[in-house]
Amino acid sequence: MTETTPGLVSFDEAVTRYDPLIGLETHVELGTMSKMFCGCPTAFGAPPNSQVCPVCLGLPGSLPVTNAAAIEFTIRIGLALNCSIASWCRFARKNYFYPDMPKDFQISQYDEPLCTDGWLEVTVPADGAPPRQVRVEIERVHLEEDTGKSLHKGGATGRIHGADYSLVDYNRAGIPLVEIVTKPIAGTGELAPVAGRDYVTELRDVLRTLGVSDVRMEQGSLRCDVNVSLAPKGSGRWGTRTETKNVNSLRSVERSIRYEIERQAAELDAGHRIVQETRHFHEDTGTTTAGRSKEEAQDYRYFPEPDLVPIAPSRDWVEKLRATLPELPSARRARLQAEWQLSDLDMAALANAGALDLVAETVAAGAAPADARKWWLGELRQRANAAGTELTALGVTPAQVARVSELVASGALNDKLARQVLDSVLAGEGSPDEVVAARGLAVVSDDSALLAAVDEAIAANPDVAGVIRGGKAAAAGVLVGAVMKATRGQADATRVRELILDRLSQP
Repeated sequence: MTETTPGLVSFDEAVTRYDPLIGLETHVELGTMSKMFCGCPTAFGAPPNSQVCPVCLGLPGSLPVTNAAAIEFTIRIGLALNCSIASWCRFARKNYFYPDMPKDFQISQYDEPLCTDGWLEVTVPADGAPPRQVRVEIERVHLEEDTGKSLHKGGATGRIHGADYSLVDYNRAGIPLVEIVTKPIAGTGELAPVAGRDYVTELRDVLRTLGVSDVRMEQGSLRCDVNVSLAPKGSGRWGTRTETKNVNSLRSVERSIRYEIERQAAELDAGHRIVQETRHFHEDTGTTTAGRSKEEAQDYRYFPEPDLVPIAPSRDWVEKLRATLPELPSARRARLQAEWQLSDLDMAALANAGALDLVAETVAAGAAPADARKWWLGELRQRANAAGTELTALGVTPAQVARVSELVASGALNDKLARQVLDSVLAGEGSPDEVVAARGLAVVSDDSALLAAVDEAIAANPDVAGVIRGGKAAAAGVLVGAVMKATRGQADATRVRELILDRLSQP
């Protein structure tokens, strides 16, 4: 298909004339030990087609059996997302003919999903203003089996177009897969790309907290289909949507929404019709290209799965599962914000930096909340930014940061020395205590050692000493600086100042 999109409209211009409407379909591989309808293992990275059997290969005569753990995981997800849990539902056959489905159909849920009508609150930053709360309504959470994985060989794009040949790995076929579908998310305006990203971020955190999936987007255990449409500003209408398939990073969710808004605005400005279709997102360029005309539900010819009994979770079981839910991310954030006495903007800064868990673990290891925030959002974030990496990828642990904070609080280190210790820990030179011992970085607080440096500073700066003797104690900063330089920053500056003033007050 040849693209005919005119030059893109700038994002800021697009959102002044069009209302964006977004929706997300998030696919989550559940972390069960075996597949959805058979006993094959689900470990990632096994040799191709080594984790298959007659059931997940769809061989004649094989019969599926439902994985009970997958049902439990799905109900836990539904409860965490404030959904209603069906008292009776069943699986359906979704018929389509792709090489990645060996049966030529996928066992899924259609008109009777397990979980419906939920919501998830998302905190969206708004350019320095107080963060905005967006309630994303959940239409359904349904359970199905994942497909195999097609590998297209040859060509420049890794896609089927232009490939010399394709291979299929059926290890993934049959892994339990939950699809979480939002209702259309309206009213976000210029925040639509960020709202989409932050919804997936919050959802990922919820799933990780529940322990139902490793949610590793780089391995495909969490992937998103992103729907975007535009309508004239204030029209109250919905535009024709496109669906960008298999977006596999949080940043790409935001970028794909932004690009589609710019592209669709250009199409509409040129008088073109938006085609309802799937699209591919290209990580290298941040653009999308056309895939195929979007199928509707009737194209899949759903019908009830004849080989599986319906699912009928009892109310007692559902309530027992509800009672086992852990503290969810939003509740945890609210509790920590109150305990640490942070403003909404301070809390948003922690979350946006990906530092909340690190700070919480550092506090748990003994640091004061203010000190933990100072080191992670200050010195360590600067080092992460300089290295082009995430805070969690730095070679320092919360326990080590807590130990550095403890050494500063005790007076064994000052902030300058603490920064040197952190640098050495990041360089792999050992624990904070090992670095202090090996480099001799402890603060010099012994008066006899400091007095010699104080006397040298006074002798080298007689004019300053005279000013201090004349009653201007503020001038002592010059002598304090001289002593700190002479001791390579290892002196206790407060004690140095006391010694200088005491020396110069003597007759």
